[in-house]
Amino acid sequence: MARAMWKGTISFGMVSIPVGLFTATESKDLSFRQLHEEDNSPIKLVKRCSADGQDLTPDEIVKGFEYSKDRYVIIEDEDFEKLPIPSKQIIELTAFIKTDEIDPVYYEKSYYVEPEDIGKKPFALLVKALDERKLIAIGKIAIRTKERLCALRPRDGLMVLETLFYSDEVRKPDAEAPDVKVSEAEMKIAYALIDMLQEPFEPAKYKDEYREAMLGVIEAKMEGHEFAMPAAPEAAKPSVDLMAALKASVEAAKKAKAAPAAEKVESEAAAEPSTNGKTPARRKKTPAGAK
Repeated sequence: MARAMWKGTISFGMVSIPVGLFTATESKDLSFRQLHEEDNSPIKLVKRCSADGQDLTPDEIVKGFEYSKDRYVIIEDEDFEKLPIPSKQIIELTAFIKTDEIDPVYYEKSYYVEPEDIGKKPFALLVKALDERKLIAIGKIAIRTKERLCALRPRDGLMVLETLFYSDEVRKPDAEAPDVKVSEAEMKIAYALIDMLQEPFEPAKYKDEYREAMLGVIEAKMEGHEFAMPAAPEAAKPSVDLMAALKASVEAAKKAKAAPAAEKVESEAAAEPSTNGKTPARRKKTPAGAK
């Protein structure tokens, strides 16, 4: 079983639920080492003192906060541990909000929340209450060296904790909304296109094509030959005639939706035995023991 990266208590009112947090996601990015071009030797990233040029080991390095130019306050690990912050061990739920009130830009990272045995009943109660009321619980949690705002939401009978950015961590856009007018006819066709492409979200349907292509390149090089790179699609040109582009998009979407249905009909027809247009007669089964 995976080890909890944080252990503590969820608290709402006078109810306490001992829980553990487990990372809900993992990166599938390909990892590349930096090598010396001449002999393919790995390059070491060295931490070196800027004053005497000496290479340092981890136990020779401390954390310092620069409060003015080249002047630091040294912070020890014990200083982090001694901080009188309740969120180091307790997630106190201070508000319950509608599920659609959080702009996705505030979400940072996801964790699964699992209760200890003694907390399973109040945990199930909280999950069910949030699920039936379509609410998300808001609180704070201190992980490592930072206190984070967090949201807890039900998911398939369990709980997911999402760390959130604070409002001053979310940048305001430099651009302004375009000051242009869109006609009713353009809106009507845009709605038609959107409706045709609307479907339930199925995460397994989407794959990292960039990663798969890169793995193909790596495998080809390992086998000593060049990877047969397919031609890259041409970048779409900006739409000069918006109405024409919308109409063409709708037609393309219609053809794309019709193709799978046609393939299904053809495959079903191919699977049926040929009867010259007649429905095959069902053969009666002879009862066991009958002559």
